[in-house]
Amino acid sequence: IIGCGRVGMTAAFTMFVKNTVNELVLYGRCKADIVGEQLDLEHAMSFTGTTKVTATDDYSDIAQSDVVVITAGASQKPGDTRLDLTEKNLAIIESIIPNVVKYAPEAIILIVSNPVDVLTYRAYQIAGLPKGRILGSGTTLDTSRFRFHLSEIFKVHPRSIHAYILGEHGDSSFPAISQATIGGQPLTTFAQFSADRVQKAFEISRDAAYKIIASKGSTYYAIGVVIDQIVSTILENKRSVLPVSVPLHGQYGLHGLGLSVPCIVGRNGVEEILEAKLSWDEKRKLERSAEIIRGFTKRS
Repeated sequence: IIGCGRVGMTAAFTMFVKNTVNELVLYGRCKADIVGEQLDLEHAMSFTGTTKVTATDDYSDIAQSDVVVITAGASQKPGDTRLDLTEKNLAIIESIIPNVVKYAPEAIILIVSNPVDVLTYRAYQIAGLPKGRILGSGTTLDTSRFRFHLSEIFKVHPRSIHAYILGEHGDSSFPAISQATIGGQPLTTFAQFSADRVQKAFEISRDAAYKIIASKGSTYYAIGVVIDQIVSTILENKRSVLPVSVPLHGQYGLHGLGLSVPCIVGRNGVEEILEAKLSWDEKRKLERSAEIIRGFTKRS
């Protein structure tokens, strides 16, 4: 994990407690600042698994990593959008990626820092790795939030709801309602369905980060679990469908940028990009997201 702030360390804690990985390397610019994180995790080992933890400020320690998670960068402050972080975090990603490729050339790279769609595509440009080896956490968290709020409406567990938020991990995201189901039954056919109620659930999900940041300064618990889920999906070759951010090469008629769409994720990263049958309105919203992200995407 590169970047040991709240998000990085919550992800590390989740992986440590769940014994998701055999070895966990915590990379920060100053080792003295993160050696305490290593010790704090290790002191729980009597009650957890056998995950080895290493704190370091030396990129050579990430050698032979299977997955590298990047959470480093400036975070949102109250009133900020994710896109407001573009300039600062592009510079950080541009300094990190060459070192990751140098010392862990076979790793799958998971970008979490924001704006994740812009940074994922820039990382792909710099790294020169095969398609699928670089992905972003994208709208996986947005989708999890959305399913939770839908579960309050439909009175079923979020795991039984198959509904995605797609596009930008940000203000131009949208819910793919036309393809949403519960137990194979279209969401729109349930007695509890109301376009207004579902739209409200989406808006609460979309704006959740702003509310959480205003309340406690930053979001980290749910994204920490999301990171663990994506990492375990890769390492265990689950080939699960997740709405992660990926560079698009003609899918949905888009190319030259990164956005979140449903993808099969496995041991090689993004194994396949799925092209969901979106409604006309949903296609228009995806194109709008693309227009916004394209304006922030750096050309190599």
